[in-house]
Amino acid sequence: MPVNVVLFQPEIPPNTGNIIRLCANTGARLHLVRPLGFHLDARAVRRAGLDYRELADVREHGSLPECLASLGSPPWFAFTTRGATRYDAVRYGDGDALVFGPETRGLPGEVLAACPAERRVVIPMRPGARSLNLSNAVSVAVYEAWRQAGFG
Repeated sequence: MPVNVVLFQPEIPPNTGNIIRLCANTGARLHLVRPLGFHLDARAVRRAGLDYRELADVREHGSLPECLASLGSPPWFAFTTRGATRYDAVRYGDGDALVFGPETRGLPGEVLAACPAERRVVIPMRPGARSLNLSNAVSVAVYEAWRQAGFG
């Protein structure tokens, strides 16, 4: 580890706050791709992230290509309900980028089209379920990557 968690245009402050807390506790780095649906210093983000903001590496970017370029163009994985590869079938590496879409609509078609099909990752759910909460989905993915790295 550490992996890079990329939130593409996140909308709900408490989810981002929870993810800040997750990143602080796992060593993952958090990247937020604008526009954000809130101000990062919003009360709801602070409340959910508590005082973890100082313990987490959080950066903002103007676009997904800008974000990935700043990371050295690492392998990246698009988490989507339309993915073909299960999240636990992927071999994650140090510096990989785990990309998640906005809570209300997921990753847009152009982002998914830019991601190789084998890197469009799905977290299994029961039939008929819409999707997991964003912070829960990020937790599942980050802990799987960290588990593969031996929690080191």
